[in-house]
Amino acid sequence: MEQHNIFYNLIEPENCFKNMVNLKKPIRRDNFFRKVLFALLVLHITVCSTVVKAQTEVSLQEFLEHIPLLFAQIKESAKNNDYQASENLVNETIALISRMPKTNQNDFDLLQSELYYIRACCLSMQNKIEPAIDDFEKAVEFGFTNYLRAKDDKDLDNICTNKRFIVLMENIREKGDYLQILRQSGKYQNTDTTRLPRFSYEAATSDNLKDVRAFFKLDNIAGNGDEVSQIINLMKWVHDNIRHDGSSFALCEFTSIDLYNFHKSTGKGINCRLLAIVLNEIYLAMGFKSRYVTCGSKDNTEVHVINSVYSTKLNKWLWMDPTANAYWIDENGTLLSIEEVRERLIDDRPLILNDDANSNNESIRTKEGYLDGWMVKLLYWFSTPVNSGFNIESRYRDTNQTYISLIPLGDKSVESQANTILTHDAAYFWEQ
Repeated sequence: MEQHNIFYNLIEPENCFKNMVNLKKPIRRDNFFRKVLFALLVLHITVCSTVVKAQTEVSLQEFLEHIPLLFAQIKESAKNNDYQASENLVNETIALISRMPKTNQNDFDLLQSELYYIRACCLSMQNKIEPAIDDFEKAVEFGFTNYLRAKDDKDLDNICTNKRFIVLMENIREKGDYLQILRQSGKYQNTDTTRLPRFSYEAATSDNLKDVRAFFKLDNIAGNGDEVSQIINLMKWVHDNIRHDGSSFALCEFTSIDLYNFHKSTGKGINCRLLAIVLNEIYLAMGFKSRYVTCGSKDNTEVHVINSVYSTKLNKWLWMDPTANAYWIDENGTLLSIEEVRERLIDDRPLILNDDANSNNESIRTKEGYLDGWMVKLLYWFSTPVNSGFNIESRYRDTNQTYISLIPLGDKSVESQANTILTHDAAYFWEQ
């Protein structure tokens, strides 16, 4: 049983929460964080307003308390290639969902799609062909659409030639072949952007950023190497010193120092957006031009936030992902930008992930799992703040931040918002 296949949606950034709660509306780009907070509030109200239940019924709160342990046990059984144990634990989790109130069960469609997918893999590996296909069909019914993941998943090899499985795969390809969706997306177009706001970057000499530099002792972390090595060292330090947790939202101000102290004092991780905010302030404090960039899917159901830092040595932006300790290089060993990764993916040109990419120093990241099976979906549109600086998404005050979103020409799926400007001009979006 290949752990990175079976547990893909349970360990990738932001998917934990996405699977735990199937929000009824699309997750909107830069309002993502607010949407999730609102969803958590809705869950809390639902729990608090629950009336007397039958003794066999499981409350939403009880379910959420059991889920982390069950997932940990499933993960452990996968490591041991114990397919029967994994199957039994999935059975237990599905049964637990069925014991919740009907109104709550409907909120867990995506979680159930993942559970049935996992069980299909377990059954396939035990050569239980028909039950495995039945479960794969159930996964599709609950919303599974990741065509490339299923296509490349070795755990499904035993059922991949079955006619029922082939039909199911063709049914999800239109929505779930994310590389094909990316290749068929509209092109970018140069436009007159003279009236659009220009991107700005807070100077490292500002009092707040000088405090960041001193607090973290950034000069020691960056090291004495060249610019590129310093950029990588700073990213790795954030990855190694602040745990990622896609379902965790820090109860503190959203500054690098406060987020770091929150993690150290509570032991809790923070989500990808907050990790990118930390790294962004650290880069700015060291004098690098830096942004954090929200990467989103065409259907607006999923996002991931990474960093884009400008290298004067290479004269371009660089992809840096503190969540995965990840960056990309080409066949000549040159680091790549987000824009270049997207273009090379579409054109099927070489993309090499750094060898030490990983999740919380616990599980490795591979190109197949990280890019081909996940990030390819999220390179459809991008969004970034106009003004990059200290505490630009304050938890406690409105910073009146404006965002620029880059979308393919002709796309109608991404809607404009009051604080967001849409553009098809990639040259403008990626300007210095």
